[in-house]
Amino acid sequence: MKSELRIGRYSFGLSHFIFATVFVLRLLVLARLSRSPFLVPSRGDMHFYNDWAQRILSGQTTGHFAFYGLPGYAYLLAFLYKIVGYNPFVPGFLQAGLDAGIGVLIYRLALRTCLATSRLWKFAIQDQAQTVAVVAALGWGLFVPAQAYSVILMPTVWFVFAFWLVVWRIVKNDGTPTRRECFGLGLLIGVTAMGVATILILLPLVLAALLLKPKIDPQRRWQTLLFGAALLLGGAGLGTAPCWIHNYFIARDPVFLSAHSGINFWIGNNPTANGYPRFPPGLRAGQAAMLDDSITQAEAAAGHSLKRAEVSAYWSAQAKKYITGHLADWLKLLTLKLRNFWSSFQYDDLSIVTNLREQGVILPGLYFGVVAALAVPGLLLAWWLAPPSRWIVAAILLSMFGLFPVFITERYRIVAVPGLLIFAAFGLLIFWQALAANESRIAAAYLALLVGSTIFVAWPQRNPSLWALDAYNSGWQALESNNLPLAEKKLAVAYAYVSGNSETNFTLGNLRLAEDNVRDAQAFYRAVLAIDPQHKGALNNLGVVALEEKRWRDAQSFFLAALKQEPRNPKTHYLLARAQLKQGNIDRARAEIEVALQLKPNQPEFLALQTEISKGSNNGE
Repeated sequence: MKSELRIGRYSFGLSHFIFATVFVLRLLVLARLSRSPFLVPSRGDMHFYNDWAQRILSGQTTGHFAFYGLPGYAYLLAFLYKIVGYNPFVPGFLQAGLDAGIGVLIYRLALRTCLATSRLWKFAIQDQAQTVAVVAALGWGLFVPAQAYSVILMPTVWFVFAFWLVVWRIVKNDGTPTRRECFGLGLLIGVTAMGVATILILLPLVLAALLLKPKIDPQRRWQTLLFGAALLLGGAGLGTAPCWIHNYFIARDPVFLSAHSGINFWIGNNPTANGYPRFPPGLRAGQAAMLDDSITQAEAAAGHSLKRAEVSAYWSAQAKKYITGHLADWLKLLTLKLRNFWSSFQYDDLSIVTNLREQGVILPGLYFGVVAALAVPGLLLAWWLAPPSRWIVAAILLSMFGLFPVFITERYRIVAVPGLLIFAAFGLLIFWQALAANESRIAAAYLALLVGSTIFVAWPQRNPSLWALDAYNSGWQALESNNLPLAEKKLAVAYAYVSGNSETNFTLGNLRLAEDNVRDAQAFYRAVLAIDPQHKGALNNLGVVALEEKRWRDAQSFFLAALKQEPRNPKTHYLLARAQLKQGNIDRARAEIEVALQLKPNQPEFLALQTEISKGSNNGE
């Protein structure tokens, strides 16, 4: 008891130390980021949120459509930009503070786990509890993916902080959550769900705490449970209200949060799925492009415009059809997702960790594989020795199961890392204590578990397309920034891994076009069509090359083929109008440019071509 009191005196000061240390580490990364090309995003999900926030500031909202993408983070960015002006450094600064708060939560959860263990085990580990908690918290400060995702324009850190704050509130109290606590946790979960819907997986954890935590008057047990559950769900409903009120009553579309859940379900469950976000044919990489393609394809299949809920239902139906028709393959896919979640292989679909490391932005540190391998033995021992830790184990497992309907990426599984760090430090402590006490059986059991977990986590990924991801994304980024030598180097690596990948060939075609090597560019685009005959980008680019070479009929054929895949693309209609005009097909050219202007009014080049077509028509008369 005296030892616990002594620990309590220092824990508050150490919480400040943890916060300050992690915060300084994050500010150092943010300062380096501000001197790199990555502070202002130009592609990927960061650009998606940043661009959405700026559209919100300019008054452009979803109009009569339901949200197609979770809006919480975009509106948060818009709010910050409204107050301080457009400056991506400010969100990064706030997120650095939140990330330091995650370190404090790890420290307190680890301390709670160790103190619970000391009551059950014959070894006195109270004196080491503080050290274990500090090591686990500082491990978060050195965790490399956390360094990256804490400072870029992504909602990841907000989600991780809210997730573990809820877990801490459950672990902290021995008794059942109060009614006020239930409502507050539900509200926090609901508000966070507007940015990252995966946090809804914690609702069962809070309900379990209502059911399993002791200190309930037996005569009022069910009344307490019912009221607590109602307040929890009511808080979640209130927290998500901006989304469902907009969707149901303004857009008049029955969508709870965002209608993009259907396409994510399909990406995670289709014949080509591999447990990672591998885009099926017809869907371009990148958040904005993928969402546009998903709407276009669903509407093309239906033959008319669709509400966002109908688009989501279309893709969900495709995924369910695959699951029911290929149950054995789907079960195998689930095992792949399980393996991917625990694998040391880093599948960062944005490649932001690799890019920031190569740019010297992030510091050397820990990666998922090391943490996971050390955590598994500690997790099993903690489940046996420290009952409060079972809530942490449940949170980790819920975060994993919450990803099974979709796919695994580095930024999705990062939410489990705080809990894994706790168990990694805890397991090392138990091993050390067992050696000190000559408990050879416990030490041997730990080592056996560690060997098994290391083999499981480090089992190699042999799919070459997975290893090509970072090289491809880095090459794409270099091409966008007009660094052609670096793009050549990175894309050559990606091509060596997966020469038959359509997107790699397409990007190499774009690189050759930027180098004015039209012949090789066309060769790559035709290679793309050999792999994916419906690739809109390759069809459009071949059409543009044909226009420049005055092969009007070829250009027309390519643009018509592209429009079959994306009939509402205004630029393709514009290009087709140009090809028709060059062939003297005035009426067809006029019809195409009118469609282009309907889809995108007041576009200067569209208006200029419309004027040119009108002059040609008058001259013909």
